Amino acid sequence: MPSNNNGSRRRGLRASLFLPLVGAIFAAIDSPTLNASEPRVSFVNDVMPVLTKSGCNVGVCHAKAGGGQKGFQLSLLGFEPLEDFEHLVKEGRNRRLFPGAPDRSLLLLKASGQVPHGGGVRLEAASDGYAVLREWIRQGVPYDTEATPKFVSFEVQPSHGSIQRKAEQQLKVLAKYSDGSVRDITGMALYEANDKAMADVTDRGLVKISDIVGNVAVMVRYQGRVAVYSASIPLGAPVENMPPSKSFVDDLVFGNLKLLGIPASPVCDDSTFLRRVTLDIGGRLPTEEESAAFLASKDEAKRDNVVNDLLQSPDYADFFANKWTALLKNRRDDASDTVSNFAFHAWVRDSFLANKPYDQFVRELLAATGTVIGNPPVAWYKRVKEPKQQIEDVAQLFLGVRMQCAQCHHHPFERWSQDDYYSLTAFFSQVGRKPSGTRGEDLIFHKRGLATAANIKTAIALKPAALGDVIPEITADEDPRLKLADWMGGKHNAFFAKSLVNRYWKHFFVRGLIEPEDDIRDTNPPTNPALLEALEKHFITSGFDLKELVRIITQSRAYQLSEVPNQHNIVDRQNYSRYYPRRLQAEVLLDAIDRLAGTQTDFANLPPGTRAVALPDNSYNASSQFLRVFGRPEAESVCECERVQSSSLAQSLHLLNAAELKAKLASPTGRAERLAKEDKPAEAKIRELYLAAFSREPRPPELKTALDYLNEPGNATNANWQDLIWALINTKEFLFNH
Repeated sequence: MPSNNNGSRRRGLRASLFLPLVGAIFAAIDSPTLNASEPRVSFVNDVMPVLTKSGCNVGVCHAKAGGGQKGFQLSLLGFEPLEDFEHLVKEGRNRRLFPGAPDRSLLLLKASGQVPHGGGVRLEAASDGYAVLREWIRQGVPYDTEATPKFVSFEVQPSHGSIQRKAEQQLKVLAKYSDGSVRDITGMALYEANDKAMADVTDRGLVKISDIVGNVAVMVRYQGRVAVYSASIPLGAPVENMPPSKSFVDDLVFGNLKLLGIPASPVCDDSTFLRRVTLDIGGRLPTEEESAAFLASKDEAKRDNVVNDLLQSPDYADFFANKWTALLKNRRDDASDTVSNFAFHAWVRDSFLANKPYDQFVRELLAATGTVIGNPPVAWYKRVKEPKQQIEDVAQLFLGVRMQCAQCHHHPFERWSQDDYYSLTAFFSQVGRKPSGTRGEDLIFHKRGLATAANIKTAIALKPAALGDVIPEITADEDPRLKLADWMGGKHNAFFAKSLVNRYWKHFFVRGLIEPEDDIRDTNPPTNPALLEALEKHFITSGFDLKELVRIITQSRAYQLSEVPNQHNIVDRQNYSRYYPRRLQAEVLLDAIDRLAGTQTDFANLPPGTRAVALPDNSYNASSQFLRVFGRPEAESVCECERVQSSSLAQSLHLLNAAELKAKLASPTGRAERLAKEDKPAEAKIRELYLAAFSREPRPPELKTALDYLNEPGNATNANWQDLIWALINTKEFLFNH
């Protein structure tokens, strides 16, 4: 047995020496000498696009980001051609490339499926791509010379336009090179629609439009650069009866609808508006008294007044603090986190209550120093400890830019490189820590010294630099985080205000102008660019006033449209021709059930009557099955997607028969018990329930059904009032904001 193993090793050694020799002999004998006039195949301009188009250098195949397959690694999407040349030509014991007999090269045999290949057939033997690779191998696998023209840029023709439903548009992609030449690369570019339900695109750039109206974009990628084709897909329906505009928000929303030929739904009624805006700003249902007073009022400004009143209320501060503390990872992993979590939540809530300018809020957070007792925003550094994690969270949450990919390689859909990633990381490189007098808490301070961060690939120490912008020189005594905050809050920052207004637009309209709301890039354009730009400008001009932003959005006619579609806008999902209903958030729904049932949910170590939307951290999820089932986030991510707002079978079963809900309905101090004992007409009691649940009076059929049920012999009891409240809770009208 040992002799066999030794023999195998000797054979392997002989093969490793013999195969390169054979390759060299064949290359010397059979490879023709190129004439000076014969066009040379460029590795960068010709070979790399073929490998990228064929999917050889994606993560699941041979890209380093995915680990490569069978020891063959390429740079992701071809961003490092020189490295790829080394892997192709100098590895694999010369079996990958065989200039003496190009068709016997393993690269071609596997890609064309002539020998087994885990990735399947990537290149047909009769294809243009196969011919390019074969000719390059035949020419002796040369690398480019200084004389080889360099790829400069490319453009898509057309870059935008209007296209009818079910129609097609052939794109043409032209590349420009340093010698002034222009090449048609339509067949070599990569294409991807940002909404595949609206458009499909072939690998040859033929865009096929579906029957969904709106705006769609196709990302075109070639050799590390991207471009976008944008198309509007009009419906062409009559749009003469649009609601009157109240602000620039309406002008731009309704103007876009007119261009698309999508008629808007009418403005919603008063009860719908009151319930909607109270849920969206205050995170609660209106009280019966508020609903009755609002419906009875004849004041033409009553909707504006409700918005202003809600913005001045503690409910607004509670609700938006709940949103932001989850995004800022105010998470309790240990009992020692209690002090910092409560202090941080209080700081966030007080900031919203006082209407602290958004740029100041972010500045105080990022540049926090000291202890959590003296300076609560320091608590953020407890959860986000490493500079890499800090800059990834900051970029995604406050700039709407996802930088995670750029840590290891060039961002595949954007212009951000590894140098951009580590230059941003350098802003946090001088954050110092040392234990404080409070268990589990650190004192955060600025360490004196020049801020740098080393690119893990090049080992070059990079100074702090902003995305696509210049930062003044930072001395050893200056805290780089303050310079970062200065840049972020600058009037000409391309991301800061845009990210926030897009996030808030989604909060009130269910869908962001850019989706996802934290993925702002050239290849993911907004559905209404003019509106996003106008909101961004208004927000900056207001001094980053968050309440003013909420005000301009919620007082618009666009926000106040009915959720009921008309025959034309029922398919619209992105242009805000109507309000898009959504299920209430877990905390809001629990509070709404408590309000309707006349009960309260008690939470440990918090005053009685504390609302679920006012909980300081995620720890209360563990003791509340309701919050877990309905998707309250655990504050582990800066992504809004951590919050689950989709419906599930578990949620339906919980509302139907959970012991927790039954206990609330049967509470001896609850609404059902009070209504059963109260000496007033059943009709008045039913009206009270409908005002509490829906901010409206019951419709005649609803009133009749309820009265018929209660008037049956023996039915006007506590149990029957429980049934009626239970039935209202399980309606879509109650469970959804609409």
